[in-house]
Amino acid sequence: MNAKRRAPLDRKRVADTALDLLNEVGLEGLTLSAIGRELGVKAPALYWHFTDKQALLDEMATQMYRRMVNGMALDPADTWQQRLRASNHGLREALRGYRDGAKVFSGSRFTGIEHAEQMEDTLRLLTASGFTLSQAVRASATTYVYTIGFVTEEQGVEPLPDERREGFDVGERAQRMADFPLSAAAGAELFDDYERHFAEGLELVIAGIAARYKIH
Repeated sequence: MNAKRRAPLDRKRVADTALDLLNEVGLEGLTLSAIGRELGVKAPALYWHFTDKQALLDEMATQMYRRMVNGMALDPADTWQQRLRASNHGLREALRGYRDGAKVFSGSRFTGIEHAEQMEDTLRLLTASGFTLSQAVRASATTYVYTIGFVTEEQGVEPLPDERREGFDVGERAQRMADFPLSAAAGAELFDDYERHFAEGLELVIAGIAARYKIH
């Protein structure tokens, strides 16, 4: 009788399993024990591949990035504004595909150098457009941080695109804050239509970059 051979355990398999589990349990519930159960191994077996949970998060973020760039084609004819728009809209869309995706991505260290190709291309485009290298880094990093922060807040309300946490009903909020009419009316701007909200905020950041560095 031949038993079905189990796929070998490696870093990619562990990270892929962790990303699948992330959508079910969120970052708080993503323990090495839970991942081990999904893989049919004891948690200590995972320490052969990852020294701690942060090392696993680093690999998960790297795998998220690999998946993102596989589905993202950047146009070499882009202006610098178009590039910042395209890359950050793509990043937001990718992060929203995972529960707590922005929290996993934020502060993680990539375990490979795949990101260097896109980074090099973007910095080359910005410096060719008139930015110094320092300005180009600041411009790309600022839009990136805006996107990470925005999605972190967005996922606090909508953990996944078709899911909304209790307590963020705009109508109920307006009733509770009836004595503060401007703040009550602001609820629709804060907690609805995240697509428009994100796009408008990104345009504000890009316009600020252009004004600050006088590059149009």
